[in-house]
Amino acid sequence: MADGLRLAVRALVYAVLGGTALIAIVTVVSVLGPMLALDLYTPAVAAWWTVFTAVVVQGVPFLLLGTVVSAGIGAFVPERVFQRLLPRNQALAVPVAGAAGVVLPGCECASVPVAGSLMRRGVAPAAALAFLLSAPAVNPVVLVATSIAFPGQPAMVLARLAASLTAAVVMGWLWIRFGKDEWLRLPKGRRKSGPPSGWNGFLAGLRHDFLHAGGFLVVGAAAAATFNIAVPRSVLDVFTGSAWLAVLLLAVLAVVLCVCSEADAFVAASLSGFPPTARLAFMVVGPMVDLKLVALQTGTFGRSFAVRFSATTWVVAVTSSVLVGWWLL
Repeated sequence: MADGLRLAVRALVYAVLGGTALIAIVTVVSVLGPMLALDLYTPAVAAWWTVFTAVVVQGVPFLLLGTVVSAGIGAFVPERVFQRLLPRNQALAVPVAGAAGVVLPGCECASVPVAGSLMRRGVAPAAALAFLLSAPAVNPVVLVATSIAFPGQPAMVLARLAASLTAAVVMGWLWIRFGKDEWLRLPKGRRKSGPPSGWNGFLAGLRHDFLHAGGFLVVGAAAAATFNIAVPRSVLDVFTGSAWLAVLLLAVLAVVLCVCSEADAFVAASLSGFPPTARLAFMVVGPMVDLKLVALQTGTFGRSFAVRFSATTWVVAVTSSVLVGWWLL
């Protein structure tokens, strides 16, 4: 009992110290970056640092939340729990797992390590992937933020819920039909021997998942910042006149801007020149496919999986947004 308490306190201290260190690093970077840009007289570099820091600051807290949940699942939750909660039929397990996304108030950064842990604990990949896509898009925090960003427009909140959940479930079913095990690569060291249990396993999993996923979050944030300063605003204005081009443009922007799912509704609401369906596509695609999420999936599941899964998810999410937008908006 004393050993368990000691390890629990140690885990809490690691989490606090890790979070504090990350906040300190991000603060130093956000301060020194613009100062360096000013010293070099390069406004573009200052803009790059601003976007990069914003994406990292948004993603790190939820990434930490996701890794804590992932480590907790791997260390303390036995496989039989998932076997009892989810139907044995994969086709039925997918919508159940998709609906379960409402219990995790986090963004896509948190869903990737959690989905990986679910797979390692025996959950069918199709169900885990449905949860991965739905958790950032249909949780209560996101839906409340959407209702605040679009006051007096409950149809937009309902459309986001319906389009996101539909896309997640369809992707799970598509994996059942077309997915291959060789596309999906989990960390070999933990897959062969199985994750350790107890507080030692929790600490090991927390260190592994956070350091592993954090590096890819930084890579994705850097790519998003580069796009923001490389594409001129005049190019974006060309697409606002066509409804179809507007949908495709905002669906692409959702991928490259990497806005956190808790904040993307406010960005979408500010794009008043675009039609409602295009703004819906921005909010549906973003939590499912963006540069940092692709980078996180690459580090967790392998490049072969990330390329195929992200491309297909983008098409399904855009199609779902258009159909639901035509129906409700």
